[in-house]
Parts: sequence; C-alpha cells; structure tokens
Amino acid sequence: MRIRTTTAALVAALALGAGCAAPETGPSAARPRTVKPVAGCGTASWTDPADLAPDRAPARCDKGTPAPRRLAERRTLTVATGTLNAEYVAPLRLALARGEFEKEGLDVRLKVLPTPEALPLLAKGELDALWAAPEAAVVNGVHGGFDIRWVAGNFSPGPRSRSGLWVRLKSGESAASVSLEGAKLGTMIGKGSVIMYPMTRTFAGHGARLDSVAFQQLGSSDVLTALTGGGVDSAWLLDPVWRRVDGDERYAFLGGQPRGEPLGGALYGPNLLQQDPDAGVAFLRAYLRTVNTYFAGDYKTDKAFAAELAKLLDVDGTILTSVPSLRMDWEIRKGTTDRLQKAYRDAGVTKGAPLPEDRLVDRSLYAEAVGHRLRK
Repeated sequence: MRIRTTTAALVAALALGAGCAAPETGPSAARPRTVKPVAGCGTASWTDPADLAPDRAPARCDKGTPAPRRLAERRTLTVATGTLNAEYVAPLRLALARGEFEKEGLDVRLKVLPTPEALPLLAKGELDALWAAPEAAVVNGVHGGFDIRWVAGNFSPGPRSRSGLWVRLKSGESAASVSLEGAKLGTMIGKGSVIMYPMTRTFAGHGARLDSVAFQQLGSSDVLTALTGGGVDSAWLLDPVWRRVDGDERYAFLGGQPRGEPLGGALYGPNLLQQDPDAGVAFLRAYLRTVNTYFAGDYKTDKAFAAELAKLLDVDGTILTSVPSLRMDWEIRKGTTDRLQKAYRDAGVTKGAPLPEDRLVDRSLYAEAVGHRLRK
C-alpha cells in the first residue's frame, strides 16, 4: 500500500524547525495485537529499557530463534541503507544470504540511499523501512507530520572499541587534562548526526561546550590526515581508522558512542507500522534470529565466519578483524531520543518542543517478535 503525500508537505516536513505536530496515533492505537510466548525466547530476550548500565547483557534468544512464522502471502519489502559495506549492516546482509527473510515469506531488497533522500520516500510508502539512525532529519520529519518510528536497535561498541573522538595532545597534556574549548574538530558527519550526543557528553566531561567548536566536515580519507597533519585539533575517527593512532602517545581517545546504547537500527514508515504490521514483525523476527544465531557474542573469533563476513561486505578481511566485534543489540534504551534531541537543539539543527519518546520510538514490534507483553 502507498501513502500519498504532497511534495510541498514533504519539503516542509524536512525543513529546519518544521513545527506542525502529527496526530498522536501509533501502531498500537491502530491495531491491538495478540502477543504469544515464543519458544527459545525466555526472560533473557527482553531487558528493562531503563537499564543504562554499560555492561548490561544485550537481549538474546536461543540460537535459531525466534523461529520463522511464514506469512500467508509473500511480501516484497524495500529497505534503504546508507551503505552495504559497513559492519552494522552485516546482520541484514547475512539474513539475505542465509535465507532468513525468505523463511518468513519476505522478499527483501536493499537500496542504497542517504537518510535525507530516503525519509520522504519512507513517509510516502515508497520505501518500507530505513536502516539508519534517528538523526535530526528524522526528528524534523516527524515534527512535520511524518509517520515514522525507530523500531529496533542495531549495535553498541564493544568494550575494546576506540571509535570516537580523538585529540592531538599539546606538550604537557594528557587525555584527562586536554582542553577542548575553541578546538577545531574534523568529522565526515555533520551536526545532524547522532554522534552529536556522545560528542556533547565528551566535551562536557572536559569542561567545554560543543558550540565553542569550529566544525570542519571532511571526506572519509581526509579526517585522519587533517588530525595528524595539524589541520584540526580533534577528530571523530570511525572503524578501523582509529587503529592508525591507537598507541601513539601524541594522541588520546576521549570517548565514543555510549556502551550498551544503540543509536541506530530499523526505522519504519506507515507501510509496516499501520498497513502491514505482520510483515513488520516478520522482518524483525528474521533480523533477531540472525543476531541470535550468528552475532550473539564475539563473532570475529570464528575465523571462517569473519572471512565470510568480509566477502559478503566486500571489505578486506584483515581490516575487518583489526577492530573489535560490534555488540549487536536490537533493543532501544529509554531516553535515547530525548538525549539526541537535546544535542540537536544545542547544535541548532532542530527547533520546536522536544517530541515525547512515543512519537519517535515503538518497541512493540520487537517485543512481539520475542513474545514479550508490554506493560500499558
């Protein structure tokens, strides 16, 4: 099914500060659903969203579960993603390769699109899902009337990961004493990205405000060069780029994405939220089963599996295994969208009153996939 939306409305929705509020209706209001226990998914398949402990064990079901529940009629779903090569997309790529979506009666097609281009299509029903993050553009879109929800998480960093904010130390400085006030920061991601939240937290920990920083947006191959060459004072380094300065006493790692708190994952539009939630649950069931079967722990210790992933993602296997495994996590923590919205407002990329969590998040679909009844 397709939802018709005028071009003018779509443009207005994505504009900075779009202020009209969408009706307070959500998937649960549109379709009371029966949630049944799921074999293999016990108490460990759900964790309290309010638990923000960095060492929290992520939710897990038994290997091979939740079992497929093939839809009566086959569905074709188009899912947009910004890349097919990043490690956080690996569960989707593997689910396709191993036939996990097929077992649910789903023909899933991945389409590479950046989030700003994908959002209007998702709202119109021309895309079914987006594998991305609740970035500032998403918040602005929902402010403008888009019926979009973040319905499942993707990952948080492992304890050995140092993907995040790195700084070049001046004489006499250490990671604890470095000054960030007025620093020039290099990043390939703009102010509308979810990394604004962890960066704000890191800067606050060093007594600096992010609005005192001069941002310099650079290409992926230029961020490290700018940091090591003196063009910027600090930089947000992604996997595996940070390995190039790790252990070098001239540089210090100050912090990255919070452990135990996914900042991205699956975003659904009206097709899977309202029109066909059965297919929405089926998609998540296949995703969760893939995580439980193949990504439950430190999956890179299996050399054969790591080699398979490298081939699937079309990346160098040595590079893939040079960084820690991601901590795959389908759950969404309580308050994450509140913290993201504060960072966006502080950066000046969103306006208007903060949206309540239930306007941006819907946990009911992954809860149903593992047989967990949400409290009303």
